[in-house]
Amino acid sequence: MLPGGGILAEQEAGAKCADLCRQHGMSEGTFYNWRAKFGGMTVSEAKRLKALEEENAKLKKLLDLMG
Repeated sequence: MLPGGGILAEQEAGAKCADLCRQHGMSEGTFYNWRAKFGGMTVSEAKRLKALEEENAKLKKLLDLMG
């Protein structure tokens, strides 16, 4: 599962942010960061974003090795 996927759905269904964060052992700041990054995305869009971020990180490492 992607970061924030389940907790974001719970919040959209009406659960309070503070309660969710306490249940999942996370800060409200992390929750809001996830919501800003993944909110409104479909699962496939979020997976694609994650794959692109991983590819970007690998390419940056290759450039560092070459450079």
